[in-house]
Amino acid sequence: MSATATPHPVARGAKGVVVLAACALVVLPFLAVVSTSLASPDQVNRAGGFVLWPDHPTLQAYRTILSGATVTQALLVSAGITVVGTLLSLSCTALLAYALSRPGSFGAKPMLLAVLFTLLFSPGIIPSYLMVKQLGLFDSYWSLILPVVVNGFNVIVVRAFFMDLPAELLDSARLDGASEVQTLVRLVLPLSKAVLAVTGLFYAVSYWNSFFTALLYISDTAKWPLQLVLRTYVVGGSEIGSTEAVLPPQQSLQMAILVISIVPILVVYPFLQRHFAKGVLVGAVKG
Repeated sequence: MSATATPHPVARGAKGVVVLAACALVVLPFLAVVSTSLASPDQVNRAGGFVLWPDHPTLQAYRTILSGATVTQALLVSAGITVVGTLLSLSCTALLAYALSRPGSFGAKPMLLAVLFTLLFSPGIIPSYLMVKQLGLFDSYWSLILPVVVNGFNVIVVRAFFMDLPAELLDSARLDGASEVQTLVRLVLPLSKAVLAVTGLFYAVSYWNSFFTALLYISDTAKWPLQLVLRTYVVGGSEIGSTEAVLPPQQSLQMAILVISIVPILVVYPFLQRHFAKGVLVGAVKG
């Protein structure tokens, strides 16, 4: 059969059924989460927990959650960790990748081998825990940022992107008297928006979803990020708000917290999606 032959109608129908089934497996759980968070208390009680389509949508569950201090505080903590951590990680990654991409940099080869070593061998939980303890970072927000501030894979991808820039362009900047810092800030970084946007998204998602490190290093509940609070309410089954007040069903509150935890990433992703092909594939293939 030639590569351009038209598939049999039965085969095309089977492929369509498989694609629709795969889409349904992805969409239906997400639809149930959003619909349950928006459903009225009566409908949730009649359905026994989960609703696929709300008859009378209401934002009562969201108002209840955001009117309390626990989730609002956790949202602010997660947002702060994400913003500060992403900026710090991007800065460190760009500086290290640029140094490793420039020929003749002092100690570039041993440092590159050290970065590659971290891709093959992770330090493990106990050494990381002891390091954070020795640095006195327990119950500090820095314990969620500093141990993961630089990711070796992202450094390799950004370095490969930097190496793909025309050497003549960088040499001309040097001939014009620009220092390495000026070349990086004024020339290299503006030309590398794609890879920086994608790498920043990787870091932002990692910090926003930080759960295990927070579980290890943060014991003060007032400093918990959103993911730990999410586990308390959704997995642990803790109740939100006072038992004396009239509250929406617990399922609606739990699903509303789930939606709140994923909305920021869903909002940011479409603006960065167009950079993925150029930012990641080019750098990763060359790396």
